[in-house]
Amino acid sequence: MKLSRPVSWFLLAFGVWSWFIWVTFVKNLWNDASGLAFDAAGDPTAYFWVHLLLAVTSFLLGTAVGAVGLRGLRALRREKNPTPATSPAPPGPTP
Repeated sequence: MKLSRPVSWFLLAFGVWSWFIWVTFVKNLWNDASGLAFDAAGDPTAYFWVHLLLAVTSFLLGTAVGAVGLRGLRALRREKNPTPATSPAPPGPTP
């Protein structure tokens, strides 16, 4: 399957956005003082574990989606500028 340039950029941007958003969320979760993420004894609550699991899942999916976008952009670049090893040999006399 061949991805277009806009789709590849969208997928890469989605992966970066996912990392940005969820890293910020995990920082806020870790520093939570409202009592949702940690109980009075300082132990993590179910809220903390569920949201940490959501964040890790989103990290993994964001990484996978971003990697697909990056691979799409690299393939388009190789197609536009083929290296000498992958370009066909110029026509010439046969030995």
